[in-house]
Amino acid sequence: MIRIGLAGWGDHDDLYTTPSEKRDKLQTYAGHFPVVELDSSFYAVQSTRNMEKWVQETPAGFGFVVKAYQGMTGHLRGKNPFEHEEDMFRAFVQSLEPMRQADKLKMVLFQYPPWFDCSRENVEILREARSRMQNLPVAAEFRHQSWYSADMQEKTLRFLKEEGWIHTVCDEPQVGSGSVPIVLQAANPDVTLVRFHGRNAGGWVGAPPGKSWRDVRYLYRYNRTELQEWADRLKTLERSSKEVCVIFNNNSGGDAAANAKELSSMLGIKPEGLAPRQLDLFEG
Repeated sequence: MIRIGLAGWGDHDDLYTTPSEKRDKLQTYAGHFPVVELDSSFYAVQSTRNMEKWVQETPAGFGFVVKAYQGMTGHLRGKNPFEHEEDMFRAFVQSLEPMRQADKLKMVLFQYPPWFDCSRENVEILREARSRMQNLPVAAEFRHQSWYSADMQEKTLRFLKEEGWIHTVCDEPQVGSGSVPIVLQAANPDVTLVRFHGRNAGGWVGAPPGKSWRDVRYLYRYNRTELQEWADRLKTLERSSKEVCVIFNNNSGGDAAANAKELSSMLGIKPEGLAPRQLDLFEG
């Protein structure tokens, strides 16, 4: 099974055209896609109240890929609100309980920074993180090429498999050590994560004067040829993983939703169990 969705539900203006759609974005989103990446959890450990709300706003069978809190992946700059690392992980795990109970937690995505290279120290960090996440499904996304060097790629994949991690396959610009190649291999027989970051090589490493790095990094629209290549790749991955979860993260120019729908059409995917579309019959 291949499930296709987007990173976040707030930035896709082409999905929200009526007053009710703009007001109830997650419910509207769930009428288009069966899975979403939750990014707000990266910036703060979410309250169970928020998690319960998002569970209630989505239909049965909907799935969340929840991004790990930045303090858990080495991104945090400044004071950590948690006194101990163990407390941080415990709070994060507890926040996921509403999604776990509703069977809507697809996985927790640990996206490690570009300076998180393949070293003994970082391997131990991965082991510790896996242990602290208990039996929850976790995915690792690397952003340093050393994990996939000629002499380490198979070792990396074997480690992920042995330690119970989901492999994250990335499509992104190839611009030095801070990016990773496309590695079409599964580490978990149940699920593999694929993330589309676009191919904006110039914006990947920095922004032009007067531009925000976040506004340009994911500014890219995949063309039909590129998407067709990926349709074939996803079918290959599907043979080694029961489910392939695909997330389009090329949000900067509002291209993610259109690309996701085009790829779904190429693959003949017609998701079942989506939320009913809203009708603004009485709204001006």
